[in-house]
Amino acid sequence: MAFKLNWSPMARLDLKDIAAFVAEDSASAAERFVRSLFQTVEKLADFPESGRTVPEFNDPAIREVIRKPCRIVYRVDRGKRIVEIVRVWHAARGTPEIQ
Repeated sequence: MAFKLNWSPMARLDLKDIAAFVAEDSASAAERFVRSLFQTVEKLADFPESGRTVPEFNDPAIREVIRKPCRIVYRVDRGKRIVEIVRVWHAARGTPEIQ
C-alpha cells in the first residue's frame, strides 16, 4: 500500500515562489518545471526511502530527492505511512530550515 503524500504549508509556499520566479521569464517553463517536480514527488508514495538522508540534519526520517535546481526535503513517518513534503528548496540557497 502506498504512503500518503502531504505538503506542509511552507513547502506549498516554496513551490509557489519558485514557480512565480520561473514564470517571470517563461510561464510555460514554470508549468513544465512544476509538473516535473510533482512527478518526482509522486514517486515517493511508492518509494518513500528512495531519497538520501539530508546530510545537514543526520536524521534518517528527513530525506531529500533532487529535481534540479531544487532539493525536495521530506519527512517519512513509517508508522502512519505518510510522506510529508517539508520544503522545496533551491540548492543555491544553502541548507533549508525545517520545522
